[in-house]
Formats: sequence, structure tokens, C-alpha cells
Amino acid sequence: MNRGGGGAIRVLNVAEKPSVAKSVAEILSRQSGGMRSREGRSRYNRVFEFGYSIAGQACHMLVTSVTGHLMELEFDDRYRRWHSCDPADLFHAPVRKSVPQDKQDIKRTLEEEARTCHWLVLWLDCDREGENIAYEVVDICTGANSRLNIWRARFSALIDREINEAVQHLDRPNKLFADAVDARQEIDLRIGASFTRFQTMLLKDAFVLDDTGDDRNIILSYGPCQFPTLGFIVERFWEIQAHEPEEFWTINCSHTSDEGTASFVWIRGHLFDYSSAVVIYEMCVEEPMATVQNVRNQEKLKYPPYPLSTIELQKRASRYFRMASEHTMKVAEELYQAGFISYPRTETDNFSPNTDLHSIVRDQVAHPNWGTYAQRLLDPEARLWKNPSNGGHDDKAHPPIHPTKFSAGETNWSDNHKKLYELVVRHFLACCSQPAVGAETTVEIDIAGEQFNASGRVVLAKNYLDIYRFDSWGGTLLPTYTIGQQFVPTTLTLDSGVTRPPPLLAEADLLSCMDKAGIGTDATMHDHIKKLLDRSYATKDANTRFSPTNLGEALVMGYDEMGYELWKPYLRSMMEADMKSVSVGAKSKSEVLENCLQQMKACFLDARANKAKLLDAMGTFFARSNRPINEAQNSIEAVRPCAACNEAEMVLKRRQTGEFMVSCRGFPQCRNVVWLPGSVSEAAVTGQVCPTCGPGPVYKIQFKFRRRDIPPTFDVDHLGCIGGCDDILKELTEISRFGSHNQTATPARNQSQTPSGVRQGTSMQDLHSGFRPAGQFTNGPTPVVNSQGFRSTHTQSSGNASDGKTMSRILRRGAVARVGVAAAALAADKHLHLHLQDGEAAAKGEAGGAGDEMLTA
Repeated sequence: MNRGGGGAIRVLNVAEKPSVAKSVAEILSRQSGGMRSREGRSRYNRVFEFGYSIAGQACHMLVTSVTGHLMELEFDDRYRRWHSCDPADLFHAPVRKSVPQDKQDIKRTLEEEARTCHWLVLWLDCDREGENIAYEVVDICTGANSRLNIWRARFSALIDREINEAVQHLDRPNKLFADAVDARQEIDLRIGASFTRFQTMLLKDAFVLDDTGDDRNIILSYGPCQFPTLGFIVERFWEIQAHEPEEFWTINCSHTSDEGTASFVWIRGHLFDYSSAVVIYEMCVEEPMATVQNVRNQEKLKYPPYPLSTIELQKRASRYFRMASEHTMKVAEELYQAGFISYPRTETDNFSPNTDLHSIVRDQVAHPNWGTYAQRLLDPEARLWKNPSNGGHDDKAHPPIHPTKFSAGETNWSDNHKKLYELVVRHFLACCSQPAVGAETTVEIDIAGEQFNASGRVVLAKNYLDIYRFDSWGGTLLPTYTIGQQFVPTTLTLDSGVTRPPPLLAEADLLSCMDKAGIGTDATMHDHIKKLLDRSYATKDANTRFSPTNLGEALVMGYDEMGYELWKPYLRSMMEADMKSVSVGAKSKSEVLENCLQQMKACFLDARANKAKLLDAMGTFFARSNRPINEAQNSIEAVRPCAACNEAEMVLKRRQTGEFMVSCRGFPQCRNVVWLPGSVSEAAVTGQVCPTCGPGPVYKIQFKFRRRDIPPTFDVDHLGCIGGCDDILKELTEISRFGSHNQTATPARNQSQTPSGVRQGTSMQDLHSGFRPAGQFTNGPTPVVNSQGFRSTHTQSSGNASDGKTMSRILRRGAVARVGVAAAALAADKHLHLHLQDGEAAAKGEAGGAGDEMLTA
């Protein structure tokens, strides 16, 4: 292998995004006087070249990039079509990881550059997801050059100090992190696809879900991150709907002196019994003299926030600026790529002792708004500095979010860029500051044996509150009172009020619920929320408060009625814990996959067996459609493309009467159907493709015939093809049509016809006179034979619309005791584990985690 640059090591550097590759190249090339740029196979992923020295060794650096994940995990082709298999099969169907067509150019660039290099340095984001992408890059590059020396650069900010230090202290990639993501991806794919296909095929044709009538392409997705997030929203909504206002009474009094007014609060709070409240109030009116029993003066501290983590950034941006969490992460990513803040995806809320915090503060001294405070913070005589508190979380990958470069506001920044940068800077300066100091006074009085108290506060030193304008610490100054002092209240009133329900969940509260329950990661929580909105499962108002839609509420209600709390956070929380165990080597990827998928398949089978409850819940909110419903839809299997409409697939179905047929999934627009012999007792589509029939692929079907319905010269087991090449199947079709014992089967919509569409009693001559070439279709019930010799029937649909249930929503939402409050959903759940053990013997072990849906329609 030739070494470029006069014996220099050729180093291929790969970043996660083109902008990061450019920033890394610009920083590292400064010592060599600049870089040159050229196009790769992908015009969006350029290659930068320059000279550099790593640990004294001369290097010829090539820097390029990918665009996020280079590979996709997907099912084998046999299982990718929605009707190709039973959705339960997706829990064990073969999967593969490959580079999709739109990223083939990036793959070719990596292969071409890797062939001439000695080292591969990975500059992917330093979290689990980045580590997984890193191993995708390794697979591609080592496939082209197996002798590559693999290195990992670890950094948290796109600034000179971090990048140069990272390249001088290269590490090895962490396979355990990559394995954890691989496990999550596979679990997400299998569980998401199986439940999503089940829900969608069961419900979308059964109900009118879209008032415009355009609901044929609706996807009713399920994911064990997505659904618990929806569960928090629905549960709070149910709690509000079930709330019954209660009137209460309370006693309030105030006292005005020369020093001001003090408002005293009844220590009982309030009473719901009016008579009792009146009796106590009258006692106080009869003996109104108040006696001061205690006066407490104490110093109070209000502490600054912990260093900023991703979840706190999202919550505070939502609370302070009404910014959606998804938009917050987009803006933060752009600030990071431009070098103004550190990596915005981190669970860490404490700074390493080695972090030069004073240097970060010093960078902000010139700012017109907070520069003066930064200067005070650095002044020892001001005694304002305090090392940041430790929040107790460290992901071992990135520091807390902090500013990395000074800016007074860039010309291309939006208002949200400015707000988020200001929040990051002020938060950092605040967490390096002393707490606010206040003097708090509490006065306790007695009136006729009833206790009242009043509190007042005065702020003595604002400290961090001077910079953190988002926090406040108000209070009123009380008049001076002494123990034993007596006075008559200025006012003494009996006031009534009404209990109020809790408010809808705001985005910051929803993020807190997800965080406490372990739903998703700091980098993915906003995606789960956005998915609920995109799927029309929930809506968000101008105050960032969430309400479930009818669709979202119906789905949660259906699963709740089943008894499996698939909308609760426990399964996903357990799975996230398993992923963490994989990432630290406590569990293997295969162990987690096996346990989780076994348990979730048991959940799936149980849910499918109880699908009537899901249908009932949907019927509470939606009208039944008049579209035909395939009762055996969970076992539909695709056989071949439909040659009649050239749009949909022909799929194997079994009607309630027992007959098998292969019909177009585009029904009722396309009415092409192939009736199979009435003697078939079992049929299943195989993965074998007929080598002669077309247009294809035409999958062969494994048949089992009833012995009593076929001649003794035929086998009961037969691997057949409906494409026209199978003479045995043709003979059995004719035998079944005219000599089968199974002549009593009834057609779907015309009780006077046989399954083949021919009226009973029709002669053989009349039957054959009704044959027509394929492609000549009629609107009536006239049967048509396709070119393969199998009968295709095009019948007119005459289904009746089904009325929606009239049961009220409030009754369906049910008892408050069943629902509980959203916060209570965070407690450990034992019932699911017991149900899994008792209800599904085939699924052993405890309930495991589950993943988000990845659709492969």
C-alpha cells in the first residue's frame, strides 16, 4: 500500500454529517495552512484533504461524512408486504441490515477512499446511536480494506480545543453501545410492524376514520414508546372528565396595621361540610381576638439549577418560550453544528472536575447583556462564584450543555436561535453562581382555638437570580409581630370555593412523565411526542397542552379493556433498562432480544384474541363503514400481483364458510378473485416462486386436501401454483366444482349462487357458455375465467353500513379508580407480569420491553 505525502499515514476520517466533517477539517487544517476539497460519489458528502500530525506521526488526512445512519434494518422481501404473512410471524421473520439505494453513493465513496488508507478515524456523535453508525461505517470500510486500523475520536463541541484534543487522544469504538442500539432497532422493527399491521388491517376498513372519506391510506401505528406517551395524555384527560366538582368552605382573615397588611390562612385548609364550617366560623366571630403564638424568622436559600441536560433544555424551552421539544432539538443541533454550544444530546448534569469553567465564563465577558454579570462572577472579591452542583446523572459520553463560543447574535439566527442560545448561556452562568438568600418570617395566630398562619419573605441577595431571569422568588414583607401580641382581625370571612380538575398535560409535564418512567432517551423523547401529533392521536394547543383525539382515546381504551396495559410505561421502561444492561456488558444482545420478543409476542397473541374489545372501543367513537371486512385478515398472505388492476396484490384468504380463495386486495375497486377447490382443508403461501408463471413473482401454495373429496389417485398434500402451470390443481378444481361433497357453501353476497358464482342446478353446458377471456369484466355477478383456467368472479358489493355504538364516552372512560392519575402510572406494575404468566403459557419469563414501530409497508 502506498503512503501519500512522502511516507505519511493516510487517515480516512468519517463524520456523522457533512457540516460536522467540514468543521472538523477546517479546525484540523489550520496548522497546515488550509485544505483542498473535492466531490465524492455523493455531491452532498465532499472529501477534504490536508496534512496533519498525530502524536508526532505525519498524516495525510481525508475527511468525509455520512448522513446519519448508513444502513437500514428491514425484513426479508418475503415479509415486507403488509399482507405477505401473519403479523405474528414478524416476531421471528428473518431481518437484514443493508445500505438503501439513496445512500449507495456514500457507500461507494467510503469504499474507494478506504482502499488507499491505513487508518479509519470515526467522528460520529459520541452516544449509543453514534456508536452504532460508527460500526456501520466500519463494516463498509473494512469490507473494502480489511487491514484498516480503527480509531474513535471523542468530542462534545466543534471548537478548536476539543477537536485537536480528540484527534491527539484517539480511542477504540465501543461495540457494546452499538449492540444496545442493534437490539433496540430489531425490537422496534418487530413489535412496531406486527402491532401496526394488526391495528391497521383490523380497524381502518371497519370504521369511518376520516370525514373526507379519504382514509384508505391511514396508518394506525403502535409503538411501546409512542403508546405509553399517549397513555399519559389519555389518562390525564380521563381524570379531568371523571372529575366531579365539590363545593368547600374556608375561613380567611387579614390584619392591617401601620406597617402593612398580613393575610392569614386557615391551618385546616378547607372543609367540605358546610354546617361544620359555619359552626367554626361563628365561634371565631364570637371570640375574634387573635393571639400571636409563634413568630419564626429564618434564612432561606433558593438554589440555582443543575447543569443543563437535554431533557431539562426541552422542558425549560417549552415552559419559558412555548417551543415544541422537536423544534428545540432542531435549533440546538444547528447551534451545535455552528460551534456555539456543546453537544445537545446528553443525560449528564454535572461537570467534570477537569472542565475549565472559568474559561467558558471568560468567553462571555464581552456580551452587552450578561457580560457585566460574567465579569462579576470571575471577580474573587464579589464572592459570587460557586462550583456547579452535581445533579447525579452522567452518561459517560458528553458534559452538560454549555456555551462553547461567544456570540452577540448572528445575522442568520432566528428569534428561537437567539432565545435558546441565551437560555444555554444564562443557565450556565447561573449554575456557577451562589444561591439567592432571603429572610422568611412565619407568624402563627390563634382565634377561638383555630390556627391560622401568614408568611412573608424579603430577598437579601439575589445572586444567581440576577442572571437567570427565568426564575423568580417573590414574597411580601409582613408587619412586625411578637409572641403574645393580641389584635382583632380587620376582616374575618367564610368563603366558598369549588374543587377543580387538574389541567391538561403541558409539554414540559409530559416530558417529565416520560423521563421518570424511562420512556425513550433524552434524544428521542421529542420524536415520540411528534409522532403522536403526526398520527393524529393527540393535539397540542397554543399553551403546549395536549388532548387526545377520538382515535387516540379509542385505541388506549381498547387495550385498557383487554386487561393488558400496553399503553402503560412499564414494558418500555424495562426494555430501556435492558438496553442499558447491554451497553455495559451485563446482558448480551441475544439474551435481551429473545426475552423481550418472546414476552411481547405473548402480548400480541393475547391482544389479537381479544380484538373484539378494540373494535368495541372504536365503535364508541366512530361509525361503522360499509366497506367489506375480511374476518381472517390476520392470516392474509400475498400470492402474486393482480393482473387485472395492475395495482394491488392477489392475496390468499379464507372465508367464514371455510373456502379458500385468492382475491385482489384492491376490492371493491378491483373484483378479481380466483376460487380454489372446495376440497382444500388447509392452505399456506410458501416462499417458493414459480419459475414459469408471470407476471410475478407468483408464490406457490402448500395445499392439504380432504381425502374424502378427492380421487384416491391424488395426494392430500400438494405444492401448487395458481399461475396456470399446475394441471393437478386445475383437475381438482373441476372435480371440486362438479363432484365435491362440499356443495353447500354460500357466496358472500348472493345466497342463490355457489362459491364459483354459478347458480345451483346450472348445467355443464350453461356453465361453460358463461366463460369469458380474462380482462373482460362486467359490473354484474357474471363469472369470468382467467387465462389460467381458474374462475374469477366479479361480484357487486352490497354491504350494509353498521351503526356506531351509542354508549357515552364518560361511561366508557369508566371509574376513576381504574384510571388513576398520570403520576401514579410511574409506580411499578405487578399485574402485567402475572397476566403474562397465567395467560400465555408459551411465553415464559417476565414482561420485557418493547420498541417503536418501524413501518415496512
